[in-house]
Amino acid sequence: MSKNRKCLIVIAGPTAVGKTELCVKFAKHYGTEIISADSRQIYKEMQIGTAKPTLKEQQGVRHFFVDSHSIAEEYSAGAYEQDVLNLLEQQFQEKDAVIMTGGSGLYIRAVCEGMDEMPETDPAIRESLVTSYEKDGLAPLLTQLQELDPAYYAQVDQANPQRVIRALEVSLSSGQPYSSFRKSAQQERPFDIIKIGLNRDRQELYDRIDKRMDQMLDQGLLQEAKDLYPYRDKNALQTVGYKEIYDFLDGKYDWEEAVRLLKRNSRRYAKRQLTWFHKYPDYTWFHPNQWQEIVQFINGKISAVN
Repeated sequence: MSKNRKCLIVIAGPTAVGKTELCVKFAKHYGTEIISADSRQIYKEMQIGTAKPTLKEQQGVRHFFVDSHSIAEEYSAGAYEQDVLNLLEQQFQEKDAVIMTGGSGLYIRAVCEGMDEMPETDPAIRESLVTSYEKDGLAPLLTQLQELDPAYYAQVDQANPQRVIRALEVSLSSGQPYSSFRKSAQQERPFDIIKIGLNRDRQELYDRIDKRMDQMLDQGLLQEAKDLYPYRDKNALQTVGYKEIYDFLDGKYDWEEAVRLLKRNSRRYAKRQLTWFHKYPDYTWFHPNQWQEIVQFINGKISAVN
């Protein structure tokens, strides 16, 4: 690789598509390291339910932002942006390319484009919204969001309580629609970015997801969720793999139904991830088995700017 330009290689895709194995192979090929862009794998207490790459799977390649924080800490995409930019500045002193991989689209966007500047919010408003959600569910909050910010209502993942609550929190605290704060221009970065998306045939992907959930359960996901029960109100645990188990522990349904929902919701999550990444036309898509094609694509991109 040329020393003229530094390059961040983003390899994104849905859960269970096969990112880890491929990225380790790329890291060895390009003599570099990996930055995880997974908003759950950063938490050291969440091992099984986040499908973290094991030390064996990492094959000696350093993975940043895996087990880097405690679930007791608050961590945001904005903080991740700054931390990764600082890390890249250090990494690019020695390396021509660094790989960033994961399925958290917001984290990837934060690093590649920058985060929108959001106003200060009133903690009491957030607390009230969370209480409302726990008492009455998401439907009343969605109705409120549609009234306050129809533009964001039309694009938000309406099954994601964190996004809905966050939008209402900002709208109610500021008196302005949440969408009005999300229009900042993309920030320029002092390095090139190559974006690669990984996908598989839908049935093939769904079969891999179901198999992964069975493996997590065999590895002790139920016990891990029980151990983390005191933190269940943290955003990190309001996610597929834990939420269904907490509903089971709270008696909302039996174990058989919990397992069914774990798999169904994981498949739905993968679909939402793909929808997010497909919104951005600068991703070029490959099957994880297309090693040679991806290498040729990356090398071609690098050659074009050097």
